[in-house]
Amino acid sequence: MEKHTLSILVDNHAGVLVRVASLFSRRGFNIDSLAVGTTQDEHLSRITVITSCDQRELDQLVSQLEKLVCVQTIQVLPPSKSVSRELLLIKVAVDKTQRGELMSTASAFNARVLDVTKNSLTFELTGDTPKITALMSLLADYGILESMRTGVVALERDTNTIYNTI
Repeated sequence: MEKHTLSILVDNHAGVLVRVASLFSRRGFNIDSLAVGTTQDEHLSRITVITSCDQRELDQLVSQLEKLVCVQTIQVLPPSKSVSRELLLIKVAVDKTQRGELMSTASAFNARVLDVTKNSLTFELTGDTPKITALMSLLADYGILESMRTGVVALERDTNTIYNTI
């Protein structure tokens, strides 16, 4: 099964997320990642969903989503034609002998220091899923005290993109 990113533009009303998520559940599709937020239009929200399925199942899922009254548009975003990111907040145990090494490791990933205490450092990292996973793997050796990852957010690239920074 292949992972697919769906960008679903929906009406910004109470209960819309439940309707969309229920459709996935009723049809037996797992949601690997979910992010929801308002758009530049206060009447619309964008739901970004990562799900694993084959092409036939994807076509069926899109067809079912299109039938929901609250859904305005659906895009299946191929990685080559979209930009996606997720956010990681991670608190790592540290003693004074490890502090410099830990900050150097995080800096290599362009992670920002958000909080410093005597026994911990908290970092913020925004990036693609492999980058987030790689940093978490490296920081695990220090002792992860807490972590939180957002769902993936994604937008379609402009067809006239001349230069991208990623």
